[in-house]
Amino acid sequence: MKRWILGILSAAMLWTAGGCSVHIQITPDGPAGTQPAASDGAGMETAPAPGGSSAGQTDEVTAQTALEIALDHADVPQEDAYNIKTERDGDNGIPVYDLEFETDYGDYDFEVAIADGRIVGADYEVDEEWLDRLGGSPVSVDEAKELIVRKVPGAAAEEIRIREEQEDGRGRYEGELFFQDMKYEFEIDPATGRIYDWNADLRR
Repeated sequence: MKRWILGILSAAMLWTAGGCSVHIQITPDGPAGTQPAASDGAGMETAPAPGGSSAGQTDEVTAQTALEIALDHADVPQEDAYNIKTERDGDNGIPVYDLEFETDYGDYDFEVAIADGRIVGADYEVDEEWLDRLGGSPVSVDEAKELIVRKVPGAAAEEIRIREEQEDGRGRYEGELFFQDMKYEFEIDPATGRIYDWNADLRR
């Protein structure tokens, strides 16, 4: 061992004597089984992510966020909802939150995808005697289609089938839409512009 060290020192002295300098860096070995740090492509080294997770991985939707998505979609204020029930389930292989809540004017059921918050199922109906009390503004057929487009982002008004019906002296718009593996059926009150019957079902 001493001869090896003396040999290195002798070589260094001879190199220095010739007008050159020597820089010797001794790097201790890391713990057994460790992996070298990866480069980020810009000369910087980054340690492996803990647990093998990759950078930029998104978190799944929480149950509270799923409830807020459902309430907003149904146009129900948070304070109107009670008897709220939430559980994890699946629909056609998609992990979802099954959400149920009640209001004084109707019962609501939603399925919200845990991965991205997409609504993959919904079923609710507002009691008709509440329509005038809940209020709103009159809408034409074209305006009713726009209400559906806002409910289903990406859908086009010309894809919506809608017709006007009369029952018990009160008119209504009935219609349906097929879009991205989903079937939507709905009824809209022309006097208030309120969607009072809504069904969304994933078809695969």
